[in-house]
Amino acid sequence: MRKTAMTEEDGRMRAVIERITPSVDNGRFAAKRIVGDAVVVEADCFTDGHDTLACLLLWRREGEAAWQETAMAPLVNDRWRGSFVVESVGRYQYTVTAWVDHFLSWRHDFARRVEGEDLRIAAQVGADLIEAAAQRAKGKDRTLLKSWAARLRAVVDAQVLKTLGMDEEFAAVAKRYPDRNLATTYPVEHPLVVDRERARFSSWYEMFPRSASNEPGRHGSFRDCEARLPYVAKMGFDVLYFPPIHPIGRVNRKGPNNAVAAGPEDTGSPWAIGAAEGGHKALLGELGTIEDFRSLAASAQAQDMELALDIAFQCAPDHPYVEEHPKWFKWRPDGTVQYAENPPKKYQDIYPFEFESEDWQGLWQELVDVIRFWAGEGVRIFRVDNPHTKPFPFWEWAITELKREYPDAIFLAEAFTRPKVMHRLAKVGFTQSYTYFAWRNSKHELTEYFTELTQGPGREYFRPNAWPNTPDILTEYLQFGGRPAFIVRLVLAATLAASYGIYGPAYELLDATPREPGTEDYLDSEKYQIREWNLEAEHSLSELIARVNHARRDNPALQSDATLQFFPVDNDSLICYAKSDAEQENLVVTVVNLDPHHVQSGWVELDLGAFGIDAHTPYQMHDLLSGARFLWSGARNFVQLDPQRAPAHVFALRRKVRTERNFDYFL
Repeated sequence: MRKTAMTEEDGRMRAVIERITPSVDNGRFAAKRIVGDAVVVEADCFTDGHDTLACLLLWRREGEAAWQETAMAPLVNDRWRGSFVVESVGRYQYTVTAWVDHFLSWRHDFARRVEGEDLRIAAQVGADLIEAAAQRAKGKDRTLLKSWAARLRAVVDAQVLKTLGMDEEFAAVAKRYPDRNLATTYPVEHPLVVDRERARFSSWYEMFPRSASNEPGRHGSFRDCEARLPYVAKMGFDVLYFPPIHPIGRVNRKGPNNAVAAGPEDTGSPWAIGAAEGGHKALLGELGTIEDFRSLAASAQAQDMELALDIAFQCAPDHPYVEEHPKWFKWRPDGTVQYAENPPKKYQDIYPFEFESEDWQGLWQELVDVIRFWAGEGVRIFRVDNPHTKPFPFWEWAITELKREYPDAIFLAEAFTRPKVMHRLAKVGFTQSYTYFAWRNSKHELTEYFTELTQGPGREYFRPNAWPNTPDILTEYLQFGGRPAFIVRLVLAATLAASYGIYGPAYELLDATPREPGTEDYLDSEKYQIREWNLEAEHSLSELIARVNHARRDNPALQSDATLQFFPVDNDSLICYAKSDAEQENLVVTVVNLDPHHVQSGWVELDLGAFGIDAHTPYQMHDLLSGARFLWSGARNFVQLDPQRAPAHVFALRRKVRTERNFDYFL
């Protein structure tokens, strides 16, 4: 017989712990939660034979030496569950420990014994276990347990002995002092990142500060942006996001519509960062001073908004870095720096960093210092441009370092790239992530994609932020769908995802003209020139946007993605889904006509049991967009949506309640 080497661990440790959830790559990366969340942890815990296990959930904040403990309860099939509440932002750790509890095993067997002599012998065994627990106890508990053990040894009457051994109050004291010398602790301490509420629920509005002037021909400034804050606040946005606000390079500056040659008055692309005036820590002079920026940030905060800044780690050819740190760039054989390319597209006005530079550590440190500089100015939300073109190890280090200093910081990854790359960015630390929402148009596409986002494994770490448009993305659906298409995509983004954003004023003013057919580039894009916007235009969607955002703020159901569920409609042009708050007191049902050109109708079939509604009890559907109220009954109800009038319903479902006076009303 072949001998088996003895384990380095104590072979008497019999508890097995497997399959802890939540777990992102078995603890390699952190799961994500929000302050106030109950973190529910489950694990498979079992042992050989029929002994009874005890299981504890261990958790602590990063940097703390002592673990806090929470008892786990058995579910079915050796699955256990415990939870703890996270009360502040920061990083946490959790794991599970389990052991064969001989006192609990004794008590389980003692309850099944009936014969007198059998009970008396078993009582002696129990007395020894309780005596051992007394040695681990102190004060009154020690005295109580010693007394209990002594009585178990002294009592002769079987019935009295059975009652004494099964005493619940005494047992509760003994359970507090288990023998954990042979406990098994899962070897991986799972990380957890806890963010503030805005990481889960946010409404973003993107605008170019240079186009904020209300005087034709004048370059906009931070003061102009400050004057526009009431307009943005009235629409209900809580994050105001600016593209880069730094000096713009003059070398190889792009002209209107991405023209290679720029005129003397052309403003260039804000993403071509850096000039003689400075780089990523400097401001474009036309926008104003740092004092103007601080005033704008304070005014935004006073109106319940935060500023979000664009982090674009790339340089214009005349950025000071190019001369000061030539090793940070890739040099071509002809002695020039390699500019950015995405063949056939060329970006002659942008130099990417060389992350395989010999001075990569210096580069990393400087880039983190850029974000640290703006965090020092009070900015806590950063939209990161093309993070998928920079190394994952850099982001993991950078975000971890920055969030230790600024745990309330939020990082949005602008990465429209391959799914695994997007998910890796979320794993290494990005708080929120752009999605493929802009290109998901059919009911099947939307249902499949958002089911994956909210119910797939990525739900533990990937927080979607849905945008129907960006300065780079003018989809075919918006180009040809007219006003109804803009409304449809707005409602979908704002109700499918707890975080969403629009690029305005292009969105509310229905800008849908492409630079040329077959592209998603805007004609006269703000990326290359100043635009003038008539915010008072009659066709503006600003009032509708305000109603949508106010519905989001007033209904907790729309402030999370966890409860999203889709319902059948017998028309593929109609999509129906619902969200609820944790207690299912707030229910929102959305029905959207995905066809921007034609009236569509169909029968919606809700799962009333999931909502706690009796199939024979009527309920009210209050449309939060129009204010209309409909009385529905049963699971199947008819809906008709005319895209020219109202292509969507966002219903607050109100249950019928009967009072003692037999008067009906709806919650």
